[in-house]
Amino acid sequence: MDFNTDHFSLFELPARFRLDAPLLDGRYLEMQSRVHPDRFTGAGDAERRLSLQWATRVNEAYQTLKKPLPRARYLLHLADHDVGSENNVLMPTDFLVEQMEWREAVAEARAAGEHHELEHLHHRLQHDIGKRYEELAALLDDAHDLDQAADRVRRLMFIEKLLVELDEAMIACEE
Repeated sequence: MDFNTDHFSLFELPARFRLDAPLLDGRYLEMQSRVHPDRFTGAGDAERRLSLQWATRVNEAYQTLKKPLPRARYLLHLADHDVGSENNVLMPTDFLVEQMEWREAVAEARAAGEHHELEHLHHRLQHDIGKRYEELAALLDDAHDLDQAADRVRRLMFIEKLLVELDEAMIACEE
């Protein structure tokens, strides 16, 4: 195995946003079974260290490819295309206003203890995220429009953070 190989090659998958998740899972389990440190308990120090390095490398690659946002960021990285996450303050005004409205709705529902409204917002946000990931897949895999893909990734970073806040609000309402 080569430590310099990219995550997709490591799992023998095409470098695409759309991937076969069950195939990734299977390849991950297969790879872990070959490199897991427990298999090398009787080996020498160097071999045990190498096993640990490989297991760590396989875990990192799997975690990156398993989730869509890190996978998209990684694809842009492979293409030497900066996501420009430090430029999130330069987002379009309409998008920022939309994000503020979402956050206000979450804050109001949380303050009022309206768990049902939080669930409704969660469902709407999940639907919106799904559509945005479909658009991102088309930009990365079909159009190869890295500039627009980077813009969508920056937007999804905002939205994924909002989803976490919404999940936390739902948990707080349950307590």
